[in-house]
Amino acid sequence: MGERRLILEMGQGVSLHARDATQAAVRAVEDALRRSSLALFGTCGLGAAEMRVAVTVGVPRPEEVDAAAVAAALPHGRPEVRAVIGGLEAAEPGGGAHLIATAAVEAFVTDQAGRWRPD
Repeated sequence: MGERRLILEMGQGVSLHARDATQAAVRAVEDALRRSSLALFGTCGLGAAEMRVAVTVGVPRPEEVDAAAVAAALPHGRPEVRAVIGGLEAAEPGGGAHLIATAAVEAFVTDQAGRWRPD
């Protein structure tokens, strides 16, 4: 049986002054999670551990992202983290920059066709 995406949330995170890609990525994931609720899982009799959580973070230098640290920010599911080129560095007058990361957090579960019915 295939999977279906049930949740898609976007987030933004910033590393002020440190230009830390992992810090900004974690903050972007946390921002996305703040707008998401997993009430669906209890309502449908699914365990949140059953979902696969695919995270894509965009930062200027993806090789600087610690994927394990980003995955640790997820409270549920089986995480998969992928860093890609994206985000932004906003220059500071006199030198330095702020690193901005964007994140897409997607939750997938096994296709439930035929199992969900209205009450």
